Amino acid sequence: MQRHRDGEIINAGTAEPISGAADRAVGNVVDPRPRAGVETTAQRAPVSRGRLPLGVYLLAFSLFAMGSAEFLLAGVLPTIAEDLRITLPSAGALISAFAVGVVIGGPPLAILTLRWPRRTTLVATQAIFAASVAIGLLTDSYGMLLATRFICGLAYAGYWAVAAVTAISLVTPDRTARASGVVVSGLSLAMIAGGPAGAMLSYFTGWRGGFWGVVALTVAGAILVLLALPATSAKTEPSVRSELRTMRRPQLWVVYAATLLSTAAYMISFNYLAAFLTDVTGVPGVWVPAILVLFGVGAFIGLTIGGRIADRRPTHALLIGAIGIAAASVLLAIFAPYAPAVVPLVLMLGIAGFVLNPAIYGRVFTIASEAPTLAGATTVSAFQLGISLVPALAGVALNAGAGITSVAWIGAGLAAVTVPTVLLDRAISRRRP
Repeated sequence: MQRHRDGEIINAGTAEPISGAADRAVGNVVDPRPRAGVETTAQRAPVSRGRLPLGVYLLAFSLFAMGSAEFLLAGVLPTIAEDLRITLPSAGALISAFAVGVVIGGPPLAILTLRWPRRTTLVATQAIFAASVAIGLLTDSYGMLLATRFICGLAYAGYWAVAAVTAISLVTPDRTARASGVVVSGLSLAMIAGGPAGAMLSYFTGWRGGFWGVVALTVAGAILVLLALPATSAKTEPSVRSELRTMRRPQLWVVYAATLLSTAAYMISFNYLAAFLTDVTGVPGVWVPAILVLFGVGAFIGLTIGGRIADRRPTHALLIGAIGIAAASVLLAIFAPYAPAVVPLVLMLGIAGFVLNPAIYGRVFTIASEAPTLAGATTVSAFQLGISLVPALAGVALNAGAGITSVAWIGAGLAAVTVPTVLLDRAISRRRP
């Protein structure tokens, strides 16, 4: 059992702090015992130090390639709307289609692939992802593009469900946190570099150019994984019944609610940032990708700060993030016409949005430590569900005639609602023995 002492997460059986923000960022708690669900190299080799296996970095590279498609879309929404002759809210539905695929696919695929060969699952999901993106690019049909985005989401969920577990199986227990952190960093890199770089490429080649780059990188990642990733197995996975039983805990769903709300709060501004910057702030289109990079830099800073705070004060990290998102969103709406104010606020939004992410993972895996596979996949689904709500919420406002600055006000409201959810989680924790 785990409890809190002076805001620190404690293992009640040993009275020792469970530290390491990187561990909790991916839901891993250091434990000298073999991990349920993974056949680790600790069962075959002594503890070792030094560089991680190549396979860990290949998994991160593949997540970078696939994740870039998600963040690239935000930078080319106006161009897609113009090319396909659809409204901006309709183009935004492409974001929802991807997110819904992840939401629907994540938990079931986590259970379905519990005992599948990891390398086979990873390569198959990458191949399906690349093929779906390519088919969408070869058509001018909005309906077909919407369908392929949904399939991409399913494939992405399948990859995510096994990537972290595979990384852990490649290293000894003393390096599981580091390995998992490297894999997750691929997604951060996609936001900082992949999405903006793809948007820049699309600016000069048309919106399809950036996505063709994603296809090439994903195919390269699949080939490298097939050739270089060692065969892995999952001989000691926990039972499906055990996973489902742990997921019944009400407090876990309180944290998922905070995840959904906070994600929607900052992503609603991010996903419409291109239109916001060009239509209201008056920023030339060529500078939009650079400002998107700034958001990604803020995300990296936020993850770093949040990891340090969440190590001992998870509630503090969650509250700082939620309040920061609300403040940045309000200021964006107020100072929308002024580029000197908007640009640093984009950085601030990125920092605030990702300060709370390590704490979210930490809370989930503290509450559901017996169900790492399903809890991890459901956390990703909660993030994506928050993203999928963005176009619907923005569409209501935009279709009603509100200006693009309305998305920032909606983000502020969602962040404000996150605060009592975080406080509820803290109250439940304090009542527990």
